[in-house]
Amino acid sequence: MADGEPVAEEWRRLDKRTVLVTASVMAGVAAGAGLPTTLGLAGGMPLGQALGWVLAGAVLLIAVGAGADYVRWRRTRYRIGLERAELHTGLLLVKRRSLARERIRSVDLSANPLLRVLGLVKVRIGTGEHTGGESTLELDPVSKAEGERLRTQLLARAATTDPGTHREGELAALDPSWIRYAPVSFVAPLLGGAAVGGVMQVSEWFGAQGKVIDWVGDRFQDTSIAMMVVVLVAVAVAAGVVGALGLWIEMWWNYRLEREPGGTLRVRRGLFTARSISIEERRLRGVELVEPLGVRLFGAARVDAVATGLTDDEEDKHADLKVLLPPAPRAMADEVAAQVLREPVAPTSAHLTAHPRAARTRRLRWALASALLPLLVLTVLGAWLTSVLLYIAAACAVVALSAAVILALDAYRSLGHGISGAYLVARSGTVRRATVALQRGGVIGWTVKQSVFQRRAGVLTLTATTAAGAGAYSVYDAGESEGLAFASDAVPGLLEPFLVRGDGTAGCGSAEVGATIPV
Repeated sequence: MADGEPVAEEWRRLDKRTVLVTASVMAGVAAGAGLPTTLGLAGGMPLGQALGWVLAGAVLLIAVGAGADYVRWRRTRYRIGLERAELHTGLLLVKRRSLARERIRSVDLSANPLLRVLGLVKVRIGTGEHTGGESTLELDPVSKAEGERLRTQLLARAATTDPGTHREGELAALDPSWIRYAPVSFVAPLLGGAAVGGVMQVSEWFGAQGKVIDWVGDRFQDTSIAMMVVVLVAVAVAAGVVGALGLWIEMWWNYRLEREPGGTLRVRRGLFTARSISIEERRLRGVELVEPLGVRLFGAARVDAVATGLTDDEEDKHADLKVLLPPAPRAMADEVAAQVLREPVAPTSAHLTAHPRAARTRRLRWALASALLPLLVLTVLGAWLTSVLLYIAAACAVVALSAAVILALDAYRSLGHGISGAYLVARSGTVRRATVALQRGGVIGWTVKQSVFQRRAGVLTLTATTAAGAGAYSVYDAGESEGLAFASDAVPGLLEPFLVRGDGTAGCGSAEVGATIPV
């Protein structure tokens, strides 16, 4: 072999401390299950004897778990070759898997608190293809230094873009004041409801659910039902706020967004479970500015990547691999979007074309129909069963109809589309308003949909299909001529074969669209 020619690595093993990790986890499981088991056995035998049985079971559980992981460690090896990354594992069922290095698109690192104490990480190597586990290799665990070495080696690319005026290194870092957006997200009420459900479930496990209900009833013995509901809702909301703050700290502490040499975006974050997520810029097709209603009312937004090959982590539902910036002030979000896309001004802040009034009428109809249906049910039941439901229906009508009209008008104001340089921009939504800036060159097809009601109103829905992000992004209820002209201008040559011009001529060729509508 000639001097200086790269040599393939030898086979390597996972870090041997994986056995210690498994033994520690099994010890925690044994401790958690041992206490109630000991108390249960103590009712029919002496406490010392019950404790002995539980300790023997705990030792057996730890030994079996650690032994199985030791066998896994002995039978698992990996290597990074010149052309492929390979992983061999298994005892009775031997698995040999490999990924072509040129197709590897992500090397993500994560470490739970136990792994962090031991200086270990879990490495997830992926191609970005949606083929389940066949497109990923997982090394669980290796040392932190080995994980960083693998990430650098597998993502090493020659620089494909000119930095120009956009800096490398740190693009954004955590501002602790952003935590103020956590309580106004949709997570808070969900966590509040989960807290109430958790209390009831745990009390049921110990046969004390009735006592919990009686205790709550005693606290509100001399209180009206309305006041009791208000207090309980306030307690649930407070619990949800505390939970949302804790979840935000866990997910976003130590957050940093960096651009590395060679064109890789790296997001690092996490308090207890540290995560490192890498996105190659050549896979980036745009960004999406997401503004949930509560966050938007405080002038903030989140930035998501629209990129190919971003698959969800099935084991970690809170990984949020596409998030580049947590909820932050809107000006900051636009700045990060511009830096990520290497644009002087963020396309998401471009002026957008408003949609016709027919779109507003359609939203008002939908909103009023959604609000009136449950009110109609309450009214019928009230006339049939009790007049109390009629009063409830009247109170709900005032709140529900007002909220429906406000949300419908806001949804109409949120509609918009336009072209900003190399990007087409579309905005929609009210409870979750999203503005997507999608590379015009990344659009591979247009789908044009027009229902009977849309045809009567003179509007249509355009959907741009792409291989990145959600796969499809829609422009809802745009004017017929205006919408088709937008699609034609955004991606020249793709829709023309299916358009009939004012002079009656039509293009020729092929393109993927859902319908052909004359202009």
